[in-house]
Amino acid sequence: MVIELGRHISSATVLKEEKDDKVWRGDESGCYTVNSGYECLAKDEWAPQIDAFKYLWKSKAFPKVLITAWRVLLGRMPTRECLSRRGMVLNTTMCALCQTKEESCQHLFLECKYALCVWSLCFQWIGILFVQHKDLIPHSESFHPSQSSNKKNLVWKGVWAAIVRCLWDHRNSVVFNQ
Repeated sequence: MVIELGRHISSATVLKEEKDDKVWRGDESGCYTVNSGYECLAKDEWAPQIDAFKYLWKSKAFPKVLITAWRVLLGRMPTRECLSRRGMVLNTTMCALCQTKEESCQHLFLECKYALCVWSLCFQWIGILFVQHKDLIPHSESFHPSQSSNKKNLVWKGVWAAIVRCLWDHRNSVVFNQ
């Protein structure tokens, strides 16, 4: 990237007669707007186009539930593993619920024996046989069955988000209220 930047700088021509001006290339007008910035990011090829995020924000759930689910899908929850990686000194990084493995988003919301039990009960309630995914995004996407209507799928995605939030709330209750 440094070499590429050097090439760009060396090929630039500075003209003393010209006015120096900033131009936004994300819009024909040359002016930046939030909408044009969003459009550039949305069509950017490096950004993963994941349906899980699109459906999550349209789902039927409270905003704090959706924000928690979004952070879980991004792996940005303050789990013990994450806090330790950021330099916080903790007594333990083991899962607050099962005490058998390091507490990461992946473990806490999918692999922990308590989370597995919750998801199993949920799938029984829905009435489907299911092999649970070991990755959060496909797991989330499994709550968007193709045979269901879009309206029902948004409700199911809200159910997924609510379960994730309940697992997080329960974990926090165990950590902070013993």
